[in-house]
Amino acid sequence: MSEPPRFDRGHTDDLMSFLAASPTPYHAVANAAERLEKAGFRQVAETDAWDGTAGGKYVLRGGAIIAWYVPEGAAAHTPFRIVGAHTDSPNLRVKPRPDSGAHGWRQVAVEIYGGPLLNSWLDRDLGLAGRLSLRDGTTRLVDVDRPLLRVPQLAIHLDRAVNSDGLKLDKQRHMQPVWGLGEDVRDGDLIAFLEETAGLAEGSVTGWDLMVHPVEPPAYLGRDRELVAGPRMDNLLSVHAGTAALAAAAGRGPKLPYIPVLAAFDHEENGSQSDTGADGPLLGSVLERSVLARGGTYEDRARAFAATVCLSSDTGHAVHPNYAERHDPTHHPRVDGGPILKVNVNNRYATDGSGRAVFAAACEKAGVPFQTFVSNNAMPCGTTIGPITAARHGIRTVDIGVAILSMHSVRELCGAKDPFLLANALTAFLEG
Repeated sequence: MSEPPRFDRGHTDDLMSFLAASPTPYHAVANAAERLEKAGFRQVAETDAWDGTAGGKYVLRGGAIIAWYVPEGAAAHTPFRIVGAHTDSPNLRVKPRPDSGAHGWRQVAVEIYGGPLLNSWLDRDLGLAGRLSLRDGTTRLVDVDRPLLRVPQLAIHLDRAVNSDGLKLDKQRHMQPVWGLGEDVRDGDLIAFLEETAGLAEGSVTGWDLMVHPVEPPAYLGRDRELVAGPRMDNLLSVHAGTAALAAAAGRGPKLPYIPVLAAFDHEENGSQSDTGADGPLLGSVLERSVLARGGTYEDRARAFAATVCLSSDTGHAVHPNYAERHDPTHHPRVDGGPILKVNVNNRYATDGSGRAVFAAACEKAGVPFQTFVSNNAMPCGTTIGPITAARHGIRTVDIGVAILSMHSVRELCGAKDPFLLANALTAFLEG
């Protein structure tokens, strides 16, 4: 018998707040950590010795967070139940020498991160956010959440064939935003502006990881407000749902048969190969140290990993009403139809039959419907952190997510019910 759902429309309201407050991976993990702190979790430093006490703990590293809850009396070989996600989204990122300009315009030099739909960034009011590294070795988050930048599109009068031949954008020449007027472009102007904005002393910033973001807030859309439009749903929607599910699962305390984990990585959009990416050592290190801190041996670690399951939760493609022929003719996931199970026999997704059974059981327990996604054979299939997690750690992994439209656009679209349906399914999975 299914349990009553734990999350409802209020979860989607909170998701919209989370999206607005998380313009970068660094802000996203800080906001996730704040939510976990309220649920009784505490931060542990990787440089400290860890103890095996029960309770909720988390590690922050750059734009990644690994959080876990150890039930009272958990054995060293207790398996893990992991929700995996990623914190980064395709966007425009500031170059090492950001100050540029031409013909009386002051501009910010940016580099393309991941695979964004470039046209979606044109003629939008854009802010600037990220992480500032200071001379004293500390870091400071900064967020200019107001119209500051804009990538202006060429007028149709100067590109008469744009609607017939299509828009062609050169990543270097056409995507540099403007942020003011002036002939005198001076190195250091942008960073000096951010130092002043953040209340820092002049010259205190010696490094930065900055990115552009739209300032238009998330919003309900449609006659009955049954849709949600907003930025960075790929994949903060899953980070938010995983955080809520972990906090809810931790509320069961000693009744948990598994150790629930949230693993939200950075750099999925460019291959995951970093110290904070899924192809790095972070997750394996945290899980192994948790086993050892509880007095475990290598044998305990091997036993725990062998019985561990990971749900790799990332957004997927809902059937598009204007491009239905691009989808597999027998698999048409719909928004608000529940989370999707992603399948690809070439292991671009990690799901197999046994993984499907685990996810189906969680959805049944939660009273949540689910759908299946398979790519059209004529279309290349994307991938996720799922196959990476499975191969790197030898952990059974299942790829799932929420079906959306406009993936990799500056503003994506999902159903208003799907976020809390996902959160309920993830909670049931983590609770076992």
